[in-house]
Amino acid sequence: MASDTGNRRYNRSMNTQTNNQYRQARLSRDARFDGIFFIAVKTTKIYCRPICPASSPKEEHVTYYESAIEAANAGYRPCLRCRPDSAPNSSAWNGTNTTFNRAQRLIQQGILQTHSVEELSDKLGITPRYLRQLFQKKLGASPKQYALYYQCLFAKQLLHQTQLPITQIALASGFNSLRRFNDCFKKTLGLAPSALRKNKATQEKSLEITLSYRPPFNWSRMMAFLQRRCIPGLEWCEAEFYGRTIQYGDSRGYFTVRPQKDRSTVKVELHIDRPDNLQAIVNNIRRVFDLDANIEQVDAHLSKLLPAGQYIEGIRLPGIWSLFEAGVRAILGQQVSVKAAHKLVTLLVTHLGDPLASDDRRLFPNPEAVAASSLDFLKMPDSRRQTLRRFAQWFSDNPDESENCEQWLALKGIGPWTLDYAQMRGQNNPDIWLMSDLGVKNALKQQELAITEEQASPWGSYLTMQLWNQLTTD
Repeated sequence: MASDTGNRRYNRSMNTQTNNQYRQARLSRDARFDGIFFIAVKTTKIYCRPICPASSPKEEHVTYYESAIEAANAGYRPCLRCRPDSAPNSSAWNGTNTTFNRAQRLIQQGILQTHSVEELSDKLGITPRYLRQLFQKKLGASPKQYALYYQCLFAKQLLHQTQLPITQIALASGFNSLRRFNDCFKKTLGLAPSALRKNKATQEKSLEITLSYRPPFNWSRMMAFLQRRCIPGLEWCEAEFYGRTIQYGDSRGYFTVRPQKDRSTVKVELHIDRPDNLQAIVNNIRRVFDLDANIEQVDAHLSKLLPAGQYIEGIRLPGIWSLFEAGVRAILGQQVSVKAAHKLVTLLVTHLGDPLASDDRRLFPNPEAVAASSLDFLKMPDSRRQTLRRFAQWFSDNPDESENCEQWLALKGIGPWTLDYAQMRGQNNPDIWLMSDLGVKNALKQQELAITEEQASPWGSYLTMQLWNQLTTD
């Protein structure tokens, strides 16, 4: 890895105003900047989060980086006190490069653990050379280096927070052998995995993981939204927790999230039958709760569009576990109330969802089960049943195209609203402005507002949620 040369190159690229802002944030240990930048200390060769409890170093000994991998590439190792591996991820909010952001998301989901860089490039519709150039320009690392570093940081988090055996942690982090894991971990982070292990290992399938976010976070609004749409058997939700059953690849199980409001963290209790997809599952929990949003930036933009005193700070995007489930919920919610849609989704889960082990809990139905059913138990027009079956059949026939939502519009019965709703909640796309939604129209009418898509961009989804939260009726 580079060292002083990388430091000089990077420092020249950061202007004085940014450095001053970062200096103030680190001295005040401002959690709103957690994950947005990292502090590298030249004298110790360690990099930290802005909220690190260690004594603040002198400014002349500090270099700032906007990602952990850039600090690592400059020769720094992660702090053992503040654990940079646990910081919120800010990559999705840096810049406007859609291809780069999508590549990062796919790598974080583990695509390079089973596919080559060339196959990832094909999926993105670009050449391998251009993909490597993007990562070199943005992060100063190759896609494979980024993937390995991300795997090591996730493994470090598991070593700190769980009692899983190191062999299982290696597997959960995407390494096929313990030797490969040990070598990569030591080379990347500068210490052996065993050096971090303090607790006795256990074979239990129940894990407790702590995830960080940047405040503010309006948990009462988030939980109220989820409670209202909570599907019995699939989900369980109260004011202080939310849980649901999950399936990711071959892994099945469930999780419960409990916000620790005073600490800008959430406790996740996770039960899964196999650890293969653990990294992707944790990333998806982060997405479902929108933990990586730079919500201050969103609030600063959108608060100017609403009357003084009307804006509700900290509103996040409550995600849905999978894009397929989001599409199904959108179809069942076409032109009906939230209450009616809730009843239809409950019937679907009750009739077609696989039971989870010996529990009375059920998984959300898979595309094959929905496509094969007549859906006669759903009390709605037959045309909408057929739309749901066509949609499920498309998902079953095109598993590799599942993220290409634009193709849904070719299916009879699926229009822009259905597509937009699914992208907003199934992918947490930040810029979906549901102007055609009846609830949004009613909220705008109540406040006598006229807001264009251009005004809402690039945070249209957050404005949609803001207006839904301000409705006095359905």
